[in-house]
Amino acid sequence: MAKNELTVTAEKFNLVTLTGDLAEAVAEEMDGLGSIPFDRVKIPSGGGLAFELPGDTEEDTESATELIGVILDHNPVNAYWAEKFSGGNEQPDCSSYDGKQGVVRATGEIRSCETCPYNRFGSDGAGKACKNVHRVYILRENNPVPLVLSLPPTSLKYMRDYIGKRVLLKGFRCWQVLTKITLKKEKSRDGITYSRAVFAFLDKLSPEQAQMAAAMREVVKATSRQIDIADDYQAGPAADPAAPKAGPDGFMNVPEGSDEELPFN
Repeated sequence: MAKNELTVTAEKFNLVTLTGDLAEAVAEEMDGLGSIPFDRVKIPSGGGLAFELPGDTEEDTESATELIGVILDHNPVNAYWAEKFSGGNEQPDCSSYDGKQGVVRATGEIRSCETCPYNRFGSDGAGKACKNVHRVYILRENNPVPLVLSLPPTSLKYMRDYIGKRVLLKGFRCWQVLTKITLKKEKSRDGITYSRAVFAFLDKLSPEQAQMAAAMREVVKATSRQIDIADDYQAGPAADPAAPKAGPDGFMNVPEGSDEELPFN
């Protein structure tokens, strides 16, 4: 990234985590109420360039053209509905918190996502009957509660490229760096306009910040696999029946004419 693009640095980023006195206050006040729920950020349908974030009340929403923060954790999530998912609160008939093992809701049976026929390309027309998304937990400035961003397959190539080339090959982990996420308008080969995520490396965290983020990462991992899976598919691209479908490898094909570099190819 060019120096003139570095608008935010780790030195100026006020990282706040649920530790110390704040952790004690949360534990006391939330006793009997459960943990503080994570807020969700939504990617718009139809090629919009602004994320939708929760506002101060249940009715209010805010928009943001970029998300800047620390990616504390990320994991694949799979969900299968025997009937077409309508975008409501109906729970999936089979779900997986790691993209590897699914649990059938009615029987508790554990199935392999790798061999499941519903998780195969072509099991639902041009896509999969099992819906795959990838959760990303982002800790923003001055806010100790992470945002949950559920990425559809259209964005996975670019997240893989970013983590592999811009983070890991520089000797870092995601929770040791400051990341910016924006949106880019794309069009599939079928003519469907959609929004996909763009990732940018901003700065490395200081050793003290990285230590705080590492501790917060463990807090997130202890609770994130219990978040309602149906929420990942509500009112977003993953629930849009017109959204572009992933290819056989689970990733969205790069649009024709795209100038993006194919990751690890």
